[in-house]
Amino acid sequence: MSDTYDVLIIGAGPGGYVAAIRAAQLGFKTAVVDREHLGGICLNWGCIPTKALLRSAEIYHYMQHAKDYGLSADNVGFDVAAIVKRSRGVSGRLNGGVGMLLKKNKVDVIWGEAAIEAAPKGNEPGRVQVKETKRAEAPKGTKAAGTYQAKHIVVATGARPRAIPGIEPDRKQIWTYYEAMVPEKMPKSLLVMGSGAIGIEFASFYRTMGAEVTVVELLPQILPVEDHEIAAHARKRFEKQGIKILTGAKVTKVVKGGDAVTATIEAEGGKTQEITAEKLISAVGVVGNIENLGLEKLGVTIERGIVATDGLGRTNVPGIYAIGDVAGPPMLAHKAEHEGVICVETIKGLHTHPMDKGKIPGCTYCQPQIASVGLTEAKAKEQGFDVRVGRFPFAGNGKAIALGEPDGLVKTIFDRKTGQLLGAHMVGAEVTELIQGYVVAMTLETTEEELMHTVFPHPTLSEMMHESVLDAYGRVIHA
Repeated sequence: MSDTYDVLIIGAGPGGYVAAIRAAQLGFKTAVVDREHLGGICLNWGCIPTKALLRSAEIYHYMQHAKDYGLSADNVGFDVAAIVKRSRGVSGRLNGGVGMLLKKNKVDVIWGEAAIEAAPKGNEPGRVQVKETKRAEAPKGTKAAGTYQAKHIVVATGARPRAIPGIEPDRKQIWTYYEAMVPEKMPKSLLVMGSGAIGIEFASFYRTMGAEVTVVELLPQILPVEDHEIAAHARKRFEKQGIKILTGAKVTKVVKGGDAVTATIEAEGGKTQEITAEKLISAVGVVGNIENLGLEKLGVTIERGIVATDGLGRTNVPGIYAIGDVAGPPMLAHKAEHEGVICVETIKGLHTHPMDKGKIPGCTYCQPQIASVGLTEAKAKEQGFDVRVGRFPFAGNGKAIALGEPDGLVKTIFDRKTGQLLGAHMVGAEVTELIQGYVVAMTLETTEEELMHTVFPHPTLSEMMHESVLDAYGRVIHA
């Protein structure tokens, strides 16, 4: 049948469209179903548009400090509508690019909302019912809703913002990242619930643009997944910028007024305070989109709100797979893409192995940037490693000083016994571009000796990576 595929993928986000392209490259007749936008949340409402907003904020910041560079820029201002328009334009351009890539690789795009009616069984393909969507108009060239069959069905439906009971987003005064990306005007004050990557990036953006910002974090440390030393350094920088940070605290109640919200904040010990702000951003995590897919009816195992897999994308039901955010943390686009490749290569019968989640880098694009890979110092010690730790400050690097960015830190963690690089953590200018050097080193199982013998170009920020390694072994030169 013309509507029968080897591989059918539900969701055209980073995991879904990459899996579709790789499947087509491997010779599979492939289709991908989506209900709203090619490229998923990351491209349309997450990773990409937020970076466009943050770039505008970064340039605005530099223009305000032009005199520090021997320049002059008078009457510096901004146009919120133009900033948002640029951000949406960047997403639109890439959205069209995904469509072209799928077409180039002869992947059919089916437009609508999918549910799995029957799992593949033996030589009999599974059945997917696609209904018309009301979320977005179908792009040109896509196939209409209907019944489709596939030998292998991959769920790549992503995730959505988590809502706290009693503090549900209303798109007006209580925002998720959707609304935070398209403000009609710049709020004068903002309360951010959650200090993970999403919360901190928006706190950084709005503070740079002039808003009074307060961040509330339930845990004792902001950026909870990061190394404590790096998070502490970042906190000092944020507070110096004027961001108010409350840790070990939670929002227990929100009252909406005509043009503001008043939140009751409870700290450890039960002490409370009230904070009033024009807008509140709820950034307390995301939940997988597992509903209305027919998974539970088919017996697919769901654990803590995500689809359980074996590390190669396979669920407990033969012929049904899951990748990306819906398959669990870390909920990152690059993790989803890699999972998609592993999954379809497993379907093809190639030699694959589960992804090592300990080698997945994380990046936060605030000011200053934060990037990391591997174990934090605390986690390494918890796992029983006898560690050697190296540090190097941005203040000791010529390129950082020339850039006017002398505040930052590079930290490396090694196993004292074997010289294995266990983790690398950074805070400062452009560290999101630097971290991949350590990721490659960890993937290649590079030891401290090989890193110390590696020649780094001068003058670059990357020299700090070398110096941090040297510092771990008492050989640092410039500190």
